[in-house]
Amino acid sequence: MGEETKNNRNRNTALVLIGAGLFLLLDHTIGFFPILAVVLILLGIHRLRSRKERKGYVLIGIGAVILFGDHITIVLSVVLISLGLFFIRSKQVHRDDTYIQKQKLVDSVRLGREPWILRNSSTWYIIGETYIDLSLAILEQKETTVILQGVVGDVDIKVPDDIGISVTSSVTLGQIQIASERESGVLNKLMWQSANYDNCDHRVKLVLSYIVGDINVKVL
Repeated sequence: MGEETKNNRNRNTALVLIGAGLFLLLDHTIGFFPILAVVLILLGIHRLRSRKERKGYVLIGIGAVILFGDHITIVLSVVLISLGLFFIRSKQVHRDDTYIQKQKLVDSVRLGREPWILRNSSTWYIIGETYIDLSLAILEQKETTVILQGVVGDVDIKVPDDIGISVTSSVTLGQIQIASERESGVLNKLMWQSANYDNCDHRVKLVLSYIVGDINVKVL
């Protein structure tokens, strides 16, 4: 038993030394951050295969941002294009100018732990998470339109069945889950509308769009 333990220790030491040597070699030839990006992307793929999809897509997204970090022009172009499309979509979807519009680099939104007023709004961020529970929402209008858009996003929305819901969603890389329908992978688009949408006293129209994202809309 002692000999086996010693052999395992020697093997682990050898693997650590080989790994350290390869890391230093690659760091010298390629650079630290590209290696880190590849490691994160590989971890993300592993998470996806392990069915831990949300963490997987987040890791892939962070890895992609780091990988293209040296190509700042590409990153800046993606951000500017996303922001430009956000402004265009906001003007097209909202019927008038009476809506709230926000743009942030990083954002974390959590609504639904206590009563709150839902208004027409458009929100854009580079990286962020959004949790919305409409169960305690106060709807002042018959139809409310909410736009959520960005580069990397994690979105969870819960909708009670007495509210009519219409969802238009798109994710370049990631997954979309709306009620029982699901899309995942690359270039995902999903449109969904509740059966009671036209007959409800209150309706909510969601427009969700991300470059890398995990969108989950649950109908309670």
